[in-house]
Amino acid sequence: MWQASGRPVVFVRHDSSRPESPLRAGHEGNGLKEYVEERRGKGAGPELLVTKTVNSAFYGTPDLDAWLRAEGISQVVVAGIQTNMCVETTARMGGNAGYDVVVAYDATYTFDLAGPFGWRLSAEEAARASAVSLHGGGFARVVTTAEVVGAAR
Repeated sequence: MWQASGRPVVFVRHDSSRPESPLRAGHEGNGLKEYVEERRGKGAGPELLVTKTVNSAFYGTPDLDAWLRAEGISQVVVAGIQTNMCVETTARMGGNAGYDVVVAYDATYTFDLAGPFGWRLSAEEAARASAVSLHGGGFARVVTTAEVVGAAR
């Protein structure tokens, strides 16, 4: 529905520079999921593939900010993996850069996380903490996919 409507789509792939990372180029975990790859080139609107080596799509190639501004895009809807890493960092940077950022919460995914002092967060706790920080901190509006789709009609 999104691509058929002529709305722009940005695909982001993490090309880790760490030799032990499953996200490094040429490793099985690096490629886009098949169902995502199948979507590329299928839209009626502009499309971009950004590759990055860090958590934010705004630090990738080509320059996402420059592309969005050249296309006249002021609102960004963010979805993907990991909620509390790449999604959150991209949303924060987008908010700081002046974009109207919307995070489709149920279109994100994350994993359990260990922190300092033996603290651990379940995936659900980490995702909720990100949602609260983004929404409550004014970086983004955190909504459901149904809300995004409903607003796009």
